[in-house]
Amino acid sequence: MTAAGAPPPTVEVSVTGLRSAKGQLLVCLTTNPKAFPDCSKDKASVRMAVKATDAGDFAVHAPAAGTYAIAVVHDENSNNKMDTAIFLPKEGFGFSRNPAITVGPPSFRSASFAVAGDMRQSIRMKYML
Repeated sequence: MTAAGAPPPTVEVSVTGLRSAKGQLLVCLTTNPKAFPDCSKDKASVRMAVKATDAGDFAVHAPAAGTYAIAVVHDENSNNKMDTAIFLPKEGFGFSRNPAITVGPPSFRSASFAVAGDMRQSIRMKYML
């Protein structure tokens, strides 16, 4: 728990491995395992868009201390969604703690981390196509 009046914790995020500086990153921070990696089902999630040119270092403000996971999509054409081709993502993606990706997205547990105060997460992007 943060002390009364203390600002909520900040997660400094740096994303590496972008294949281009086009478009934006769609970033989602959630505590809900059922809503990971698609935060649209989690009203309490923190969602934001970051210009791809700013991917090297940006801040995500967690609502409170807790266990979170971050999912990032490199939305190269800025249409606010991940484009797919025959079930494979056409755009890049990445997750906190950089879990191994086999078939489908990683589990919340493999990407989650504890947030008790300000901290850093480095996320490496992956591209399937």
